[in-house]
Amino acid sequence: MKQKKSSEQEMNKEELKDQSANVADVKDATADSSREEKSSEDLQVKIAELNDKLLRLYSEFDNYRKRTIKEKIESSKTASEDVIRDLLPVMDDFERAMKSMESTDNIDSVKEGITLIFLKFKNTLTAKGLQEIKSFGEPFNTDYQEAIANIPAPSEELKNKVVDELQKGYTLNEKVIRFAKVVVGS
Repeated sequence: MKQKKSSEQEMNKEELKDQSANVADVKDATADSSREEKSSEDLQVKIAELNDKLLRLYSEFDNYRKRTIKEKIESSKTASEDVIRDLLPVMDDFERAMKSMESTDNIDSVKEGITLIFLKFKNTLTAKGLQEIKSFGEPFNTDYQEAIANIPAPSEELKNKVVDELQKGYTLNEKVIRFAKVVVGS
C-alpha cells in the first residue's frame, strides 16, 4: 500500500508538474499576446501620429499653394502700377500742351513743348528698362528684327544689312518685346 501511495503521489507530482508547466505555458502565451497587443497598440498609435502629421503637412502645403496663387494674381494686377504712376506726369504735361495749343499761335513753342514731353516720356520708359533696338545699317538679325521686304542693296556694303526701318523694335530688360520691322538689302 505504501508503494501504491508513493506511486500515486509520484503521479500526482507529475500531474502537478504538468499542470504547472501548462500554467506556465498559458502565462507565457498570455504575456506574449499582451506584448503583441502592446506592440500592436504602439503601432496603431504611431500610425495615427503619422497620419496626423501627413494631414497637417498636406494642409500647410495646400494653404501655401493657395496663398502663392493669390499673391501672383494680386501682383499681376498691380505689376504696371509703378510704370503708370511714373507716366502720369507725362500725361499731365500733354494735357497742359493741348490747352496751350488752343490759346497760342506760336507753333515753335508748341513744337518745343511737345519735344520736351516726348523726351520726358522716353526717359521714363528707359528708366523702367525699355531700350530701342538699333537696326538701320546693322546686319540683319532674326533675333531682333523682322524682314518685311528685300530690295537690291544701294551699295555693296549694305548687302544683308538693314537699309530701312519701318517700325522700331524694343527690348524690356534685355527681352525683345517688339521686333523691328525692317527692309533688308540683298
